[in-house]
Amino acid sequence: MDINLKGVVVIVGNYGSGKTEVAVNLGIKRKQDGIDVLLADLDLVNPYFRIREARSYLSKMGIDVILPPRKYLHADLPILSPKVGGLIRNPATLSILDAGGDGVGTIVLAALADMFKDRPVDMLQVINPFRPFTADVNGCLVMRERIEAASRLKVTGLIGNAHLLDDTTTADVLQGYELVTGVSRASGLPIAFITAAAGLTQEIRAAGVTCPMLPIERQLTMPWKKAAEADG
Repeated sequence: MDINLKGVVVIVGNYGSGKTEVAVNLGIKRKQDGIDVLLADLDLVNPYFRIREARSYLSKMGIDVILPPRKYLHADLPILSPKVGGLIRNPATLSILDAGGDGVGTIVLAALADMFKDRPVDMLQVINPFRPFTADVNGCLVMRERIEAASRLKVTGLIGNAHLLDDTTTADVLQGYELVTGVSRASGLPIAFITAAAGLTQEIRAAGVTCPMLPIERQLTMPWKKAAEADG
């Protein structure tokens, strides 16, 4: 099954869920499908994994990236580039907004509430069962409530992103699929897609997973790996 997301898509999730890697890979996949893609980095909280790390590669692919004003990258207030408003008013075929983690990070979306009003928008919650607070269905539902309260938007779908970085196995992805399926049943929300390392997708399909799947090619570097590379 293909991933046919279009319009404005907001990616949310708790810290460490992998939402930024998902946002970047989703943008790359849809660009490869032949549609116009724009990515906006709304994460004003996390100092490590941000879309800006992959900006050079994304630009080479023809994907525009909107970043926060440099002097406000670590501000506590939701200070946004005016280009974000333009993105919402006149979106690309697919415009992906990568918001900060948890309720705190998604407060920035509340500043855009008036712009979102009466406009179609999908807000997808990324779920990783190997992160604190989202290891079971109830934890995922509570996280969703926090995100919705802070952002003043409703989650419209789910993304299963079970991973343990480079140690992820097929069994890990299937465990995540079981969890996100349970969350879908409990909430009534559809599963937009799940993710898996490109080398695992065939095994996962063979295990009976039928929902759309996004193959992940890691684009963001771990902070400790950056340090090791610099020392080398």
